[in-house]
Order: sequence, then C-alpha cells, then structure tokens
Amino acid sequence: MPTSYTHTSTPAIASAGATRVYLEQGKTWQFAAALDWPGWSRRGKGEQGALDVLLDYTDRYAAIAGSHFQPGSLVVVGRAPGNRTTDFGAPDARGPWDQEPLTDQEAERQVELLHACWLAFDRAVALAPAELPKGPRGGGRDRDRIAAHVREAERAYAAKIDCRVAPRTPWQQQRAALTTALRQRDPASTWPVRYALRRCAWHVLDHTWELQDKTD
Repeated sequence: MPTSYTHTSTPAIASAGATRVYLEQGKTWQFAAALDWPGWSRRGKGEQGALDVLLDYTDRYAAIAGSHFQPGSLVVVGRAPGNRTTDFGAPDARGPWDQEPLTDQEAERQVELLHACWLAFDRAVALAPAELPKGPRGGGRDRDRIAAHVREAERAYAAKIDCRVAPRTPWQQQRAALTTALRQRDPASTWPVRYALRRCAWHVLDHTWELQDKTD
C-alpha cells in the first residue's frame, strides 16, 4: 500500500508501479483523485490534507477493488481549479487527462470497478438501520433517503453521457443503461467517460462509507 506521494511536472505521466493522482483545488476543499482507480478520491483541507486523506482510505478502497489494486506510490500529475461544487464537497473539475482515450480493456476494467462500488453500496444499505445517527444539529439523511439520493444522482449523471433514463426506472435497469453508455464511450458526450466513471464511483463510495461509518 502507498505510504507517500511525489510530484511530477509532466501532466498525465507517472512511472511504472505508481498511481497517477490529480488535485482539484477549491477555496475550502481540495480533492485528491486517482486517475485510473475510479472511486478512490477524497477531500481535505489543503493539498497535503487531501493527499493524506486519500492515503488513509487505501485499505477501504482495496477491500472493494480487490487483489488487482496494487497502487504503489502516488504521483501528482496535474492540478485543476475547483469551483463552488468543489467547495460544497463534490469533485467537479476535468483536466487534459480526461481526454486520454480508453482502450476496450481499460474501459471494461474501470466499468467493473464501478460495479464493485455498486455492490459495496448495496451491501452497506442492506446492513444499515433505517434510522441513522444524526449530526450535532440533527443533520444528515436516513438510510432510505441516502439510497434515493444516490439513485437520482446516477440518473442525472447518465444524462451527462447521453444516456436518458426515465424517472422511476428500476434501479438495476438504470445501472444497466449507464453501463452500456460507459462502454460505448461517446466522444461527444458532455462528460468525458474517464470523468464520468470517476464521478459516479466517487459518489457511490462516498455514501457507502458514510453508511458504514454510521452503522458500525
């Protein structure tokens, strides 16, 4: 598992055995995200804070990604300016790395990682109590509202890659439609497929870990 990180001035290039990471830099939050491991993306205060939190989640991500997840050292290959969404707490920046074409093999690998994230979320929902602990001021969603939020977010994400899903479509059918669109990799879609995979996987894992933390 990685224990450190370095920087390179050459965008989207990292040495063999290393994991490429980019930084999304907002005023309040910064995100560190692994380019080739959808869902492994965490936020923190400042650049070092974001990278440190990403490292803290290595084992939790490995439990989902499986034995093929051998990240090595982290190498920061680029930075992108954040926006209001970043400071709200969600990654929203794209960079030149998102224009890199995906081979059929790599696209399938990343789609399968998204499927693993979905399975982890489904397990977390099944194990969570209906009513979840609230924050100090009573904030936070209960289990079923989290599930509904994730479902509707994925429907909105699907539209970004030209996949229109009707409201109240059964969730497995919605996921199947999204999977098909991701595999097709339409170059004219609003979101590049690399970003779409990262955003979808980040969102479902973010709420997976929220459910796990509130269930334990």
